[in-house]
Amino acid sequence: MEMYMKKGLAVTKYVRVPPRKARLAADLIRGLKVEDASIQLAYSHLKGGKLLKKTLDSAVANAETQLNVPRQKLMVKEVRVDGGPILKRSKSKAKGGMVPIMKRTSHFTVIVVPQEGE
Repeated sequence: MEMYMKKGLAVTKYVRVPPRKARLAADLIRGLKVEDASIQLAYSHLKGGKLLKKTLDSAVANAETQLNVPRQKLMVKEVRVDGGPILKRSKSKAKGGMVPIMKRTSHFTVIVVPQEGE
């Protein structure tokens, strides 16, 4: 990894959406310009897309205030969806049996950087 690079970073933790489903939304925006990525997530019908858009907007706001870079010159460098803690529940079944229910959570990390060659 780079030692020091100008970047805007945002992390959202403990989001109640399974990581596998949230990664579908993350794949939509990886490597895009911020404006294109925001449009992709806004019109996505995925629950993870709506939640990931908030994290993207936060990363863009951090980059704008800390780096003084306008929104139009930013691009999505990295989108990571990591698994968080699992809420374990159970459901009763026939003849006294139980079936585990795993309610998964996610941690989102979005990094935006200024575009090169502008």
